[in-house]
Amino acid sequence: MCGLVGFLSGPRGAHDPAILHAMTAILAHRGPDSDGFWMDGATGIALGHRRLSIVDLSEAGHQPMLSVSGRFVMVFNGEIYNHLDMRAQLGQAGHAPPWRGHSDTETMLAGFEAWGIEATIQRCVGMFAFAVWDTHRQMLTLGRDRVGEKPLYYGWQGDSFVFGSELKALKPHPEFLADIDLQAAGLFFKYGYVPSPFSIYKGISKLDPGVLLTVSVANKLPQLTPYWSALDTVRDGIQSPFLGDERDAIDQLERILMQAVKGQMMADVPLGAFLSGGVDSSAVVALMQAQSPVPIKTFSIGFQNEAYNEAAYAKQVAAHLKTDHMELVVTPKAAMDVIPLLPQLYDEPFADSSQIPTFLVAQLARQHVTVALSGDGGDELFCGYNRYRVTDRLWTTLSRVPVGIRRQMATLAMGVSPSRWDQVVGLLGRWTPELLQGTPGNKIHKGAKVITSDSAENLYRRLISIWDDPESLVLGAPPHSGRSKASTLSVGSAIEHMMAEDLITYLPDDILVKVDRAGMGVSLETRVPFLDHRVIEFAWQLPMSMKLKAGQTKWALRQALYRHVPQALIDRPKMGFGIPLDDWLRGPLREWADALLDEFRLDREGILNSALIRKKWKEHCSGERNWQPELWAVLMFQTWYQNQ
Repeated sequence: MCGLVGFLSGPRGAHDPAILHAMTAILAHRGPDSDGFWMDGATGIALGHRRLSIVDLSEAGHQPMLSVSGRFVMVFNGEIYNHLDMRAQLGQAGHAPPWRGHSDTETMLAGFEAWGIEATIQRCVGMFAFAVWDTHRQMLTLGRDRVGEKPLYYGWQGDSFVFGSELKALKPHPEFLADIDLQAAGLFFKYGYVPSPFSIYKGISKLDPGVLLTVSVANKLPQLTPYWSALDTVRDGIQSPFLGDERDAIDQLERILMQAVKGQMMADVPLGAFLSGGVDSSAVVALMQAQSPVPIKTFSIGFQNEAYNEAAYAKQVAAHLKTDHMELVVTPKAAMDVIPLLPQLYDEPFADSSQIPTFLVAQLARQHVTVALSGDGGDELFCGYNRYRVTDRLWTTLSRVPVGIRRQMATLAMGVSPSRWDQVVGLLGRWTPELLQGTPGNKIHKGAKVITSDSAENLYRRLISIWDDPESLVLGAPPHSGRSKASTLSVGSAIEHMMAEDLITYLPDDILVKVDRAGMGVSLETRVPFLDHRVIEFAWQLPMSMKLKAGQTKWALRQALYRHVPQALIDRPKMGFGIPLDDWLRGPLREWADALLDEFRLDREGILNSALIRKKWKEHCSGERNWQPELWAVLMFQTWYQNQ
């Protein structure tokens, strides 16, 4: 894993090597082993790289790297798991150069010369972000992997096109403006993350997954070329489903997952895995151990609060698989000590509170390994989130009720305080008992706000939103259309639409951001076998009856896992990877939060509606309401803003 950065300024632009060195140095955490620089003043291109050596630890893997002919110069972040197969293909076609080492970067450059850039990327199985300069055409190409495991930001700032693995690396460039995009801020408060292609800064975008971008001084308008589409994969899978029986499906799923895990165990450094004891991480670890002659190193964290503690389950799975297991019990103080690190880790506002335990487990793993595999992606592919079933069941009931009556129901529900609803389980509770776990009054009030939705998809988007009306919170933010990226999907069930939406938005913009920044923050490479594109394509061919069966989620995946781990160790209610933030905000974090939410401070900054925030803060502190998700988003924005 590495970090890359650069700029294209043209022959009259800024060519000071000190600028490139400063931009590159900021990414030292992504690549602590070495740095590298390449500039061409005649064309105004500059490439910087920080290296975390994983494959080919020698100087032969150093970047920026030139192709054998000197035509292409590349900086690369990620891993190509099948690059040795690609080398064999190059050799069979007579295109293999005299290899200098065994790095995947060298393989890709040879592919660019033999097949071209897009054809080479089509052959790649892996996670990556890269920038390659074509010295013949004087053209810059940026690329990002199919699902968005690796980040890449870009945009014109003045007369310079800047790009890099993280936003902070762009700031040393003298033309970087750092103007806040209020539309992006509004979207952040709606989702808890800034969705692609937006970034928090005007003029800077995230490159969408599965896309190549080309730009040059002569043609400044970036040209975007998709080479793989998650939405097309969903559509094709639903329209051309797997036709075998259940046993065939389980056999094939196990085989494809085994292949993906084997490929991602490629490393010249110590390797391990995160293990929570849930279905997804247990499946990854089981398939790793099945292919390893020595015990796999596994890592989990536990909490003193049993409501958030999965460590005992992880320990049982690890004992059965005979892994070399390490566990850290995290105190509230240790978790809260991570909070000051978050603005530097994430670069832009990010409000998924599981960012804290994710960082802590990455920190634990890095003490023993350089690479860790994770189980992320299984929920989106195999219908793992309870909210899919909750929304589908709720919509099935609501769609039978005229919208006028639903509006009256909403008014009545909102007329009863959340504390009163906590004491009285009403009709809504009998419809969807999952909604009434924890704090039923708050959930009923949230449900009341969304029951006038006109479709299951719209209902889902409103249920998972943090701030219902972010335009009322962010002063001057333009209204958002509310259209989802999966809105053009014309096939499949309501649950499949929800899964597709999460695959395209929540997974790359929240989950993968969280894992990448947490890992890279401690110089740990993270890998996600479920996101091998062959796994994704097969998962979407499986009919829903093999994902959600008799009320059990991830049915086919569970059956494959039961071949390696006893069912009794796996089947239990799903737990989130969270922390008790609602209580902490009323207790040990109250003073910190109160300072960030100070009315005079908010008014002076002039970005957020102070009256709205203070009202929610007062209600939360008194215990009248639980506004933890909304307030945590504000606090993460404020913490980011004071550190930008």
